[in-house]
Amino acid sequence: MALKTSFFTIFPLVVSSFALIRITLAGDPNILTDFIVPDNLGATNITGSFFTFTGLRFLFNEEKPPKTFTGTKVSLKEFPALNGQSVSYAVLEYPAGKTNPPHTHPRSAELLLVVGGCLEVGFVDTTDKLYTQSLQAGDIFVFPKGLVHFQYNADPKSPAVAVSAFGSANAGTASLPITLFGTGIDDDVLAISFKTDVDTIKKLKAGLAPKP
Repeated sequence: MALKTSFFTIFPLVVSSFALIRITLAGDPNILTDFIVPDNLGATNITGSFFTFTGLRFLFNEEKPPKTFTGTKVSLKEFPALNGQSVSYAVLEYPAGKTNPPHTHPRSAELLLVVGGCLEVGFVDTTDKLYTQSLQAGDIFVFPKGLVHFQYNADPKSPAVAVSAFGSANAGTASLPITLFGTGIDDDVLAISFKTDVDTIKKLKAGLAPKP
């Protein structure tokens, strides 16, 4: 309940961060119209509901946090009105002791606002230097565009919630564990790259296989 209240109270700050990243970091192509209407809709059929997304209402009704890290995206796929607007959101829920594994967003920087709990975050730049920070509710951290980064809820008892704003309607996400070990890259290639053996690579792949 406390997390839901914090989320609602801090939401105006999220909107401000959203506007900031929109102005300074937008990377999508400019459009020549006010907005883009999907092919299956006519311009005369567009109403205010087209510009409304209701898929986050569940956050205010959750009785218990999820048991695994959960990211709820509000991007072009989920919200077609974002097409051409160079903005999107994600709500990130971290159960106690869980992490958002190392990943990248190839088309946008990420501006993360912690709205409940605490997080350990970090990214690695192109010189392989690691930058880390401990965040608490109300703190904002920026992950530069395209760089590998992570978030971790180190608290063994309490969940955490964060909201991320992106300067793209489709920032994209490449999760390193899945990209490296869940896409069919040859075992020998991975074993040589990580200076280990094929059996170890197979164990890593097995651990990332989808549950039946």
